[in-house]
Amino acid sequence: MKLYYAPGACSLAPHIIAREAGLDVRLEKVEFGADGRWAGGRDYWQINPKGAVPALELDDGEVLTENAVILQYLASLAPQAGLGPPAQGMAHWRFLELLNFIATELHKGFAPLFKQPTPGLRDSTVEALAQRFDLLVRQLADRAYLTGERFTIADAYAYVILNWTRLHQLDLTPWPSLRAFMDRVETRPAVQQARREEGLDAPAQQREGPRPQAQPARPDG
Repeated sequence: MKLYYAPGACSLAPHIIAREAGLDVRLEKVEFGADGRWAGGRDYWQINPKGAVPALELDDGEVLTENAVILQYLASLAPQAGLGPPAQGMAHWRFLELLNFIATELHKGFAPLFKQPTPGLRDSTVEALAQRFDLLVRQLADRAYLTGERFTIADAYAYVILNWTRLHQLDLTPWPSLRAFMDRVETRPAVQQARREEGLDAPAQQREGPRPQAQPARPDG
C-alpha cells in the first residue's frame, strides 16, 4: 500500500497507525506548490480528485480517502493490535461518535486558522476551539487515552490535530491534561518513528509552550 501524505498534516495520523500496526505501507510525499499538487512526479489531482491528504492506494490500485475511514481501514488490517473500535455493542458506536467529533469538530475547527484570518475571525475560531478542547478533556477524564488505557486510532488523530496548537501558537496551559496526553502519545516508538520519517522536529524540542514547527500550509484531509 502507498500512503500519500504531507509532513505534519492530518495524514500523520494514518502514518502513525501504520507503524503501530506494523503494516507494510510506503510513503509518497505530496508537494503543494503554486503550479499544482504533485506526488512522485504525478499530478496528485489525478490520484485523488479531492486534492487532499491523506489518500491510501491499495494493493489493487484502488484509492481510499477521508482520514477517519483510512484510519479504520488500517486498524481492520491488524485486529490483533486493538487500534480500532470495539467490534460491537454501544462501545462501538461511542467510539465512532468520538472519531466523528475529532474529524468534524476538532479537525475542521482549525481550518480558518490556515487561511490568514482577520483578528476577529481568529478570536472567534480560537473561542470555538476552546469549547472543543473542554469536551475533549471531559472525554479523556483521568484515563491515559481517550477511550481508556489502550491507544487507538482516535488518539492518533486527536494528537495530530492538537499538534496544530503549536503551529498557530495556541496555549494549552488551561488544559493541562491535553498537554500531558500529547506528551504521553509522543513517547510511543511508532509516533517517534513517523515523526522522523516526515522530517518533523524531535518532540523533546517542543515541550516548553506552544512553538511553531514544520507543518503544511493548509489542513488538507
